[in-house]
Amino acid sequence: MFNFLRKTLVFSLAVVVGGCASLAASNPNALWQIVHEQCVPPEQSTGKPGVCTDVNLAKRYAILKDIQGSTQFLLIPTDRVTGIESPQILEPDAPDYWVDAWHSRHYVSVRAKVQLPDDQLGLEINSKFRRSQQQLHIHIDCVQPDIIGALAPYRDEPLGMWRPATLQGHRYRVMRVANLSAQNNPFRVVARDRPGTDEMAEQTIFVTGAGATTKDGWLIVNSALNIEDGSGTAEPLLDHQCVIAKHG
Repeated sequence: MFNFLRKTLVFSLAVVVGGCASLAASNPNALWQIVHEQCVPPEQSTGKPGVCTDVNLAKRYAILKDIQGSTQFLLIPTDRVTGIESPQILEPDAPDYWVDAWHSRHYVSVRAKVQLPDDQLGLEINSKFRRSQQQLHIHIDCVQPDIIGALAPYRDEPLGMWRPATLQGHRYRVMRVANLSAQNNPFRVVARDRPGTDEMAEQTIFVTGAGATTKDGWLIVNSALNIEDGSGTAEPLLDHQCVIAKHG
């Protein structure tokens, strides 16, 4: 009976992950509870990640398959971190969440059953006002086909310079970087001219490969709720159905 109840709880927690948009009304701490209660303890005791796909205790993150879509995964800190507005993510010793999320993109290709090039894979985090969960999480998934084409011209832009872009009717800015760590950490890149908790709370960030391989660098794509025609969520730039894998 105990095992049945435990399996039922695990299933319920896994289901509640499905579609971040539906979580807020039910339990805004669901992701934290899943990682903290159903992933970290089994990793600590047995070396297995429980309901998560992976748990890296040393680097302080877990990877969880989202029930929405066939290829979407989430990187979730094993520390309590509320979201993009948290000062913790800008501390000198903060984990490289973007680097770790990018290294986890292979899970998407495995689910898609095809090796996807880097410019067809993306990472995304929502603003404080367009998320449903009070635990930082980075979405990892395929990129919308039209967005791949729209961002292609930016692959040859000089490093470290913002360029304007209009994507799906919203105003964004795009910067090409050589890596995703240290001063090129997307959180730090955006925070340089959007400082402070209140300003960062408005931001959304999307990251994808500038080209097919990492030698081309990465594109950091940023918008915000508090700019004209801006957006607090870049998640629509991702394709949770991964059409690109089905149609080449």
